Amino acid sequence: MSLQKDGHLLRVYINESDHYEHIPLYEWILRKAQEKELAGATVLRGMAGFIASDPIHTQKVLRLSDNLPVVIEIVDHLEKIETFLPILDKVIGEGLVTLERVQVFLYRSR
Repeated sequence: MSLQKDGHLLRVYINESDHYEHIPLYEWILRKAQEKELAGATVLRGMAGFIASDPIHTQKVLRLSDNLPVVIEIVDHLEKIETFLPILDKVIGEGLVTLERVQVFLYRSR
């Protein structure tokens, strides 16, 4: 698979405690992105954050939170990402999804 210089970055902002079909939502999205043969995805766990009117969730040394922010980043061609958006719309109850154009300088896969 090859990505041309112009790609698109899909970012999904959710909470670590979000679930779908009895598994963490970030894991479900990651599996679904692989199933749909998107170029690749990365899940990032935030140190602190909030969504809308929710309180700020933070990771403290003496208190481990299980509801930290999670960002899933997926890069691929716009056409493939656009087919993935309706799937996200069905499974995300609260969160944020953004899409932006990016320049791909290097992409290698097995």
